[in-house]
Amino acid sequence: MTSPVNILILQFASIGNVVLTSPVVRCLKQQLPNAVIHYCTRPDYQPIILHNPYISERHYLDGNVIELIRQLRAQKFDYVIDLQNTFISRLIKTALGAPSYSVDKQSFRNWLYVRLKINALAEQHMVDRYLAMVQPLGIENDGRGLDYFIPYKDEVEFDWLPATHQHDYVAFAIGGQHTTRRLPLSRMIELCRKINYPIVLLGDKNDRKVGEEIVKVLGARQIYNSCGQFNLNQSASIIQRARLVFTHDTGLMHIAAAFRKKVYSFWGSSTPQLGFYPYKTPHVRLEATGLGCRPCSATGSDECPMKHFKCMNTLPFDFDVKELRMKKKNFE
Repeated sequence: MTSPVNILILQFASIGNVVLTSPVVRCLKQQLPNAVIHYCTRPDYQPIILHNPYISERHYLDGNVIELIRQLRAQKFDYVIDLQNTFISRLIKTALGAPSYSVDKQSFRNWLYVRLKINALAEQHMVDRYLAMVQPLGIENDGRGLDYFIPYKDEVEFDWLPATHQHDYVAFAIGGQHTTRRLPLSRMIELCRKINYPIVLLGDKNDRKVGEEIVKVLGARQIYNSCGQFNLNQSASIIQRARLVFTHDTGLMHIAAAFRKKVYSFWGSSTPQLGFYPYKTPHVRLEATGLGCRPCSATGSDECPMKHFKCMNTLPFDFDVKELRMKKKNFE
């Protein structure tokens, strides 16, 4: 009998980054004989990995990295897969002493692109970069895209939504970690008017006030503000049942891609060229091209450095949602 191969995956960055690692988890488990997959992330991201059937053991960084290293050493890993490649992940990887593989973050090329607007980036999605990293282990991209697993208790029932939105709606993820990656309120309202269809707004409690403003202008018949009302897995369930998904560059965008939803994504201070656009799902990328100031940040910031915020204020809504054309509902 072949001995188990203990593999530790490290990723602490964000909801979206953890979702994007799911093909690596699946391919390692399915293609490497006797692989036992351990995953280490932050406690906030537990819902993303807790129900993934390809993961055998889960470990969490709660702030005490020394204690975490002590716990991980007891596992005697055969390989460490570092999908973040930051100081913390390098510290853990070095302390464990196992053979390791680390993602190429293209840090210098990112710096050239953001600071000097010189685009020397490889035209490669981050998922493909992750998978290329583990090729030496005999792993190939199976082409199946992203995974996201919702436990039964978090599957949203029809009657959890208002009658106007129970059976047919589009989802709009209005949140975003930084201001420069979100449409201003006036533009969100403009977008919802253009969609002219039942819309469920998704976001956390910090987005609820913005959602209330949209409802105030457009009415509860068209807009249901679910921000702060559902947990992450429940929001994922709402996305899974949506006809289409409109979203900023957020973790919910990648969750939508995991369910193969058509995604309309809006790009402000960052750009799809950085490699984080919707993966292996139909999508439309909407951005204000031709601005010399973009991208001003790879991760976003609290205000536009140029003070004009043209990337979002001038972003064109010139798309045609063919999937809704035959079922338009007038809310005026």
